[in-house]
Amino acid sequence: MAIQEIDEASLQKVMQDESGKAAVYFFTPLCGTCKIGERMLEIAEMTGISVPLHKLNINYAPQLREQWKIASVPCLVLIENGKPVQKEYAMKSVDHVYLMLK
Repeated sequence: MAIQEIDEASLQKVMQDESGKAAVYFFTPLCGTCKIGERMLEIAEMTGISVPLHKLNINYAPQLREQWKIASVPCLVLIENGKPVQKEYAMKSVDHVYLMLK
């Protein structure tokens, strides 16, 4: 099960329309650590987390990258009511990621 990729404009629309929690995974296609982090997120998602999960190539998200001050990839941003509330750069383990998203 793959995480749905979204573009910056679509994500901003989702954030305006959605209340509650969501998560966005910022990555780049050539980043090996990003691939490992994405796999951890996929496993966590299979366990039945209820938080909507999106992924976004940071190369195509200049506004959010600047606005949210994302320093590096991979970066998992937890959103509540359309606002970023937590940034996680280290995907330590599947369990860690799962507990963040639960």
